Amino acid sequence: GENITFIAKVEAKDLLRKPNVKWFKGKWMDLASKAGKHLQLKESFERHTKIHTFEMHIIQAKENFAGNYRCEVSYKDKFDSCSFDLEVTESSQAAPSIDIRSAFKRSGDGQDDAGELDFSGLLKRREIKQQEEEPEVDVWELLKNANPSEYEKIAFQYGITDLRGMLKRLKRMRREVKKSAAFSKGLDPAYQVDKGGKVRFMVELADPTVELKWYKNGQEIRPSAKYIFEHKGNQRILFINNCTMTDDARYYVTAGDEKCSTELFVRDPPILVTKGLEDTSTYVGERVELSCEVSEDDANVKWFKNGVELTNEPKSRYRIKVEGKKHTLIIEEAAKNDNATYSVMTTGGQSEAKLSVDLRPLKISLALQDQTVRLGQEIHLKCEISENVEGKWYKNGQLVEASDRVKLYHKGRIHRFVIASAAVDDEGEYMFVPDAYNINIPCKVHVVDPPKLHLDGLGEGNTVTVVAGSKLRLEIPITGEPTPKVMWSKGDKVHYSGRIRAETYPDSSCLVIDAAEREDSGPFRITLKNEAGEDTALINIKVVDVPDPPQAPNVTEVGEDWCVMTWEPPANDGGSPILGYFIERKKKQSSRWMRLNFELCKETTFEPKKMIEGVAYEVRVFAVNAIGISKPSMPSKSFVPLAVTSPPTLLAVDGVTDTSVTMKWRPPDHIGAAGLDGYVVEYCFEGSISTDLSEELVEPPFNPEADEWIVANPELTDKTRFTINGLPTGSKILVRVKAVNAAGESEPRYHPQPILVKEVIEPPKIRLPRHLKQTYTRRVGETVNLVIPFQGRPRAKVSWQKNGSPIDKNQINIRNTENDTIIFIRKAERSHSGEYNMKVEVENLEDKATIDIQIV
Repeated sequence: GENITFIAKVEAKDLLRKPNVKWFKGKWMDLASKAGKHLQLKESFERHTKIHTFEMHIIQAKENFAGNYRCEVSYKDKFDSCSFDLEVTESSQAAPSIDIRSAFKRSGDGQDDAGELDFSGLLKRREIKQQEEEPEVDVWELLKNANPSEYEKIAFQYGITDLRGMLKRLKRMRREVKKSAAFSKGLDPAYQVDKGGKVRFMVELADPTVELKWYKNGQEIRPSAKYIFEHKGNQRILFINNCTMTDDARYYVTAGDEKCSTELFVRDPPILVTKGLEDTSTYVGERVELSCEVSEDDANVKWFKNGVELTNEPKSRYRIKVEGKKHTLIIEEAAKNDNATYSVMTTGGQSEAKLSVDLRPLKISLALQDQTVRLGQEIHLKCEISENVEGKWYKNGQLVEASDRVKLYHKGRIHRFVIASAAVDDEGEYMFVPDAYNINIPCKVHVVDPPKLHLDGLGEGNTVTVVAGSKLRLEIPITGEPTPKVMWSKGDKVHYSGRIRAETYPDSSCLVIDAAEREDSGPFRITLKNEAGEDTALINIKVVDVPDPPQAPNVTEVGEDWCVMTWEPPANDGGSPILGYFIERKKKQSSRWMRLNFELCKETTFEPKKMIEGVAYEVRVFAVNAIGISKPSMPSKSFVPLAVTSPPTLLAVDGVTDTSVTMKWRPPDHIGAAGLDGYVVEYCFEGSISTDLSEELVEPPFNPEADEWIVANPELTDKTRFTINGLPTGSKILVRVKAVNAAGESEPRYHPQPILVKEVIEPPKIRLPRHLKQTYTRRVGETVNLVIPFQGRPRAKVSWQKNGSPIDKNQINIRNTENDTIIFIRKAERSHSGEYNMKVEVENLEDKATIDIQIV
């Protein structure tokens, strides 16, 4: 019940920031997570003495607070700890009786705290000095039995001034209700029954005359064919017949004011396959249904094909249909790869069947017809067979593949072979052969001369170019006798009059387009027909315009007064190749754009220069073709020119051990507007590059591969000192440092010479304090805490002996650090007296000292 405070003080004269302190109970329990009502952790710092104070307050200690505690302090690679034990004993002083009136009285008149509540009678365990003898009166009994209108009178009579607090305690006391004994035997915590089964709830009453009610999820249960009530002496029984999943609920029974509750769990019985799958045979393209029946409606059933589960997904060829107990797997159009073993599985059974899919006998519904066509006329061969199968076309025994000129179509059972414009070479014997069938469908094609279009003057590709907004008049010479009928069309639309129209003369046909638009671009078909046949051609009309604007440029790299920008060409070049680009820039806060190039930029990248570092800019691009200049692109995202810093300076070695090298340096001479985020330290082993760095360099006289340098700090360091650890002893390394900011990494600063990874040996030397050179005397029970500094590198090995024998570490604690050793005795005893021999070893060198300790 008492409070206790533990204080740890840490001297911070040589520390750059606050040390890290943790309090533990036992080995691992971190007390920081236990802070609350009974445990508080505080810390403070005295600026004059530069001492950090850490406190642990234990408030109203309990017996389970006893145990071993430990305080750990750490700072970078330094560490210290202190352990102590806490014993919590029962107070020998009996708790004084509590006078309720003293708990609710206010402090007396004439004092500074007059009028404030005084709870000392409840909180402090001390004897209360009674001013005068008063007869013992149970105030709570008076209050409980009194009328509420008399509360204020009783409080005034017995000196209780905190009436509100008194009423709160009285209300809590009235809440305590004695437990009822209505049930001599209650319900079990839970019951389980199979779906469709019967369950029995039974309670036994202490008083059989008490009215009993049953409830399900708060709703009273009435007798019915499903719910049957039964009385046997003091027993009250509820039967629930034909349980379903809706009966899985919380039930309780009330007898008077007492309630007894339980949980009912309804379990699904195993699903059985009552009617299995049957083997099925069908033809390709037919609808297939595989059906089975199970023991329950809407049960969970899984389908498998050759052991692989089938799912009822929208894009699946397989559809699963459920109708009560009947489950059906449907394949709308069976294929050869549907040959398999199909199985169905439930929680209580399975069934399987084989599906066989064969080709249906093929019939020719429409055979190929012999054709005679004019030169340039379409060759269209069509056949229809009874099955929807693929096939191949042959000409004179040679396989014909689809191409831009030859179109092969297959839709359902119909196959078509189309050549838009027949040529002399297209004459021959054609044949269609269905896949997987030993059958062919032949025909002959004969090609004759049609009317003729003379397109020699159009040039390559039959392409005619016109500038948007201009008028096009395209004249095509034609021949044919009698004079052929001419038709111009684009897509499905035939042009006779309007803005786009055709004008026909005896020896020519003319296509006229007034005020050409971009949408007019595309292939126009001219068709000649007469009694002898027809001729047709495609003429590509190309309407050229200024290009669309390029996409918004991206700034990929920035420097001190420059940047690199890239962009994508326009989606539409206006029908004319892009000749180049104009680039403009402006300050973000300005509205005036400035042209950066007066000669076209041929590439989609550009490097603006002469910008002000730290100022936000935007850039945009214009595309140029033979027709003109496009509209400007959207501006780029704003960017700020920034430069990397200059290299770090004065790179030097600060320390070397057998496995580490510590480097130090100075910040860059020039940092710039981007600031400085930190440094990257890299090293490589001598021999991976062939050079001798004779002076402090930014650029070394060699060109090492990037992967020869090892990054020592994956995360940037903001210090100008760094230790490279984990180096093999005796190796030589080269070191360089780079400064990093938002603009990137600076040029590296190299250390001029290779660094040997080997610590200098320093002979061991014990620096025995003067007061320990004489006999050190302490009384029995006092604490012995001796700190003996020493020196030696690499780290020295320290050993202790007492009177020539090893020290018992269970009685005497020894802790060694890199620079000192501590001998600690919590409670000294006479047996601790003697000569303590200390030995410090570094490789084959050693130093010894003897300390005489006397405990009196």
